[in-house]
Amino acid sequence: MNPVSKRDYYEVLGVGKQASDPELKAAYRELAKRFHPDKNPDDPQAEEKFKECSEAYSVLSDAQKRAAYDRYGHAAVQGAGGGPAGFNPEQFADFGDILGDFFGFGDLFGQSGGGGRGRRSRAQRGEDVRYDLEITFEDAMFGMGADIQVPRMERCERCKGGGSEPGSGPTQCPTCHGRGEILYQQSFLSIRRTCSTCNGSGQIIRNACAECHGHGYKQVQRKLKVNIPAGVDDGNRLRLAGEGQPGVNGGPPGDLYVFLKVKEHPFFERHEADLHCTIPLNMAQAALGCEIEIPTLEQPSKLKIPEATQNGAQFKLRHKGVAVLNSSSRGDLYVHIAVKTPTRISREQRKLLEQLRDTLPVDNRPAEKGLFEKVKDYFM
Repeated sequence: MNPVSKRDYYEVLGVGKQASDPELKAAYRELAKRFHPDKNPDDPQAEEKFKECSEAYSVLSDAQKRAAYDRYGHAAVQGAGGGPAGFNPEQFADFGDILGDFFGFGDLFGQSGGGGRGRRSRAQRGEDVRYDLEITFEDAMFGMGADIQVPRMERCERCKGGGSEPGSGPTQCPTCHGRGEILYQQSFLSIRRTCSTCNGSGQIIRNACAECHGHGYKQVQRKLKVNIPAGVDDGNRLRLAGEGQPGVNGGPPGDLYVFLKVKEHPFFERHEADLHCTIPLNMAQAALGCEIEIPTLEQPSKLKIPEATQNGAQFKLRHKGVAVLNSSSRGDLYVHIAVKTPTRISREQRKLLEQLRDTLPVDNRPAEKGLFEKVKDYFM
């Protein structure tokens, strides 16, 4: 394109001549998103506009070229071969930042895996680690301390994390010359790709550490103490900060998450902070009343059963339930009564039951429905 026929670069980007660098970048991002060929297949005009705004940004984002352009116009920024001088592979190091967010060019511009220029040494947080721990019902109720062994990566003490045998060190990658990336010029774009020789590190290890085989880290069994508070429930998790995998390039370590699996109890059933259990009574105990011993999570408690107690009756023992997590309060224990009819009786017991039967009123009419059932039937 002849310099005389070219549009003004500021006009192309839609900014004024006093636009700041962030304003230029924001304007280019918007235009690149709108006219990129991948977003506009089979549209030659969109491709030309994309090239035009890319050329404009390549000049105006460079302080020296922008000053020359402001003074002399397009002629001042033409390359020796007649093309735009703005398409310099070094200058487009930040195009991965501009386009990668919109078009998924992370790997194309060297951003995937931290291989791009300026990203190769960026500190990265270590991965979190999960550990599953099974505890008893009682331990969940009262809390406990548990010793666990967690497999994780730790820095190799022999090479101090460098990966090389003591006395030696890494050498510069001969393929990328320490940059960690390879630059390719395709059309009007400069494309960065992670160096496959060094995987983006810029260095290679020729004399690998005998302990970690050049990795700088090795897997160990880490012994840790876990304090489990009273009142935890099945599925709860505990976080141990900094006990996960180590960070990369000086980044902080990840965290360890301990997921709890609470075993079921033989007769207690838990509902949040309350406990429920079912106690069987024989007919005489239910009819005459009695005093029974109720097992709890601590010492057994006495419970007085009044006479004429019916099957399904419920009694509450206050503060005999589960400790509320991170609190001094406790739930309650609910005792459900199940009146049992004997399956075998002796002759003497039969005579006594027959005498009792003859003295009790007989009413075998169907029981009336409760209010809820009556309302339900009315609307059926």
